[in-house]
Amino acid sequence: MFGFLFIATIKINDPLYKLKWKDLSKRSFFINRLKLKGINIMGEVELDRIHNTVIIKSHIITYGNAAGEKVTEAIREEIETMWNEPKGTIYFKKVPLRVSFRITAELRPSIDIEEVYSNTDPRNNYFRIEEYASGNISFVDGLGCNSGYFKLENLYIGSTTAAHEYGHTLGLDHPANIDFRGRGIPGIMYPRGTLVDPQFQYDPTKPAGVTGGTMHPMYRKVFAEDIASLKLEKLRFQNEKAIVGEFSNVFHLEHREQELPGNQSSILT
Repeated sequence: MFGFLFIATIKINDPLYKLKWKDLSKRSFFINRLKLKGINIMGEVELDRIHNTVIIKSHIITYGNAAGEKVTEAIREEIETMWNEPKGTIYFKKVPLRVSFRITAELRPSIDIEEVYSNTDPRNNYFRIEEYASGNISFVDGLGCNSGYFKLENLYIGSTTAAHEYGHTLGLDHPANIDFRGRGIPGIMYPRGTLVDPQFQYDPTKPAGVTGGTMHPMYRKVFAEDIASLKLEKLRFQNEKAIVGEFSNVFHLEHREQELPGNQSSILT
């Protein structure tokens, strides 16, 4: 699930960069034009050679009937804390660089569809928060996106849902093998339903795979391997900056309880 972006400041000598798109064809044209220049749209990564650091900046914008200051701050704090916890390091041209995640957030209850749709700021990530969500899960609009829909119940303190969804926005998918038994603490990108050792289940007394016998998401952690999976060292930097990901810019309407799941293409938590 996901939709977060990285940023610093990028200067592109292209008049289309400031264009407020009115239709998808124009936006797709802009994205393809930048890709031809070796720039992959969506977030931005900044190299700070003085402090030997790679800085990833993302700005989370929440809206919806269940969005509030408290849950918005909890999302921000969870993402920043968990993704900085492993103190990830990459090697760029044989020089070790510390990876630092800097996350900001704001509540925007009155944001409208036009503002989201025409967004050109790679820092912005838009997440609707509601008590009800089709399929009873939180999701984002694809790998490397910047929008999604969160179920309030999934966002309790320690749930790791926001940090998991953030991983999707960075381009990380679920592992192919979700039988993690015998391997200890599960990584942040393992989905609900993963088989784990009993102490990491919803109910340690239950057999693996039955109700209660799968991973409780509160036990997920971000590891150095997750940072390495981002492959930041392979980005093409220009003037110490690189852009990754793609704009999805989806403004989600509120789900209704009679709505059938499966209407939208998404990555599920």
